Amino acid sequence: MNNQFKKKVEEPEEEHLELEEEPKLREEPPKESSTLVFFRKLFTEGVVSKEAATDMLPFLIFLCVLVMIYIANSHMAVKNIRNIDKLSKEVKELSWEYKSLKADLMFKSKLTEVAKKVDTLGIKELIEPPKKIIINDNEH
Repeated sequence: MNNQFKKKVEEPEEEHLELEEEPKLREEPPKESSTLVFFRKLFTEGVVSKEAATDMLPFLIFLCVLVMIYIANSHMAVKNIRNIDKLSKEVKELSWEYKSLKADLMFKSKLTEVAKKVDTLGIKELIEPPKKIIINDNEH
């Protein structure tokens, strides 16, 4: 593959030197397309001078810092969303556990269930209604 930007250097060959010189036709270099001319000027002469590049350096550093902050912000947002999803699943599980424990407690606190548990201790359910104790103000 030949480099298009290098000019070919023609060296005269010593073997073909003759006393008679033939008239040589000058070959004009092929006309280059405008895009090649543009890119040649861009890369050889440069669009931005060194002074302009050093003047733009603080702005480029500022843009780089903004891009890094943007990337860090997106990473933190994704991390927070994952954390929120994890916590919402945990809240659902704890809610289900609370409801099941509450239902179990309601079942165990029924009068018949309490009577069954206390029957082993020898305590029995009252058959008579409780008596009301009345205290007069004079007796106190």
